Amino acid sequence: MRVGRRLGLDYGSVRLGVAISDPHGVLATPYETLQLEVAITELIRIVEVEEIIEIVLGLPKHLNGSEGASADLVRAFAEDLRTCGVPIRFVDERSTTVSAAAQLRQSGRTSKTSKLIIDQATAVIILQGALDAEKSGRLPGEVLT
Repeated sequence: MRVGRRLGLDYGSVRLGVAISDPHGVLATPYETLQLEVAITELIRIVEVEEIIEIVLGLPKHLNGSEGASADLVRAFAEDLRTCGVPIRFVDERSTTVSAAAQLRQSGRTSKTSKLIIDQATAVIILQGALDAEKSGRLPGEVLT
């Protein structure tokens, strides 16, 4: 397992959910939700302050595994994200928002209060999945080259 903090990102049309790992890459926790118009600037700052070694970005796919317009937007965002200066890894984010919403409901949150943190919760699921895959000996997803 590589040592260093990672960021998990859930890209949305308006907001970006951000999660962060511990330095040992074991546990993902919510970090914050950013408005897209300031996301790149804020992520550059976060990468520097938190000493991030990698960004894990959720890539939306259809149930059959193909990519659509949403994936194109995420890939374009990733190109802009290169300015952060750390490797970017795409991971399949199918069903992560549904899982995050279910977990928030089970924790007693209403849909109104969940709206404020659903993007962070989804980013946690994306990042934790990548961390778990790496712990099992395989690097998750696809690296932006």
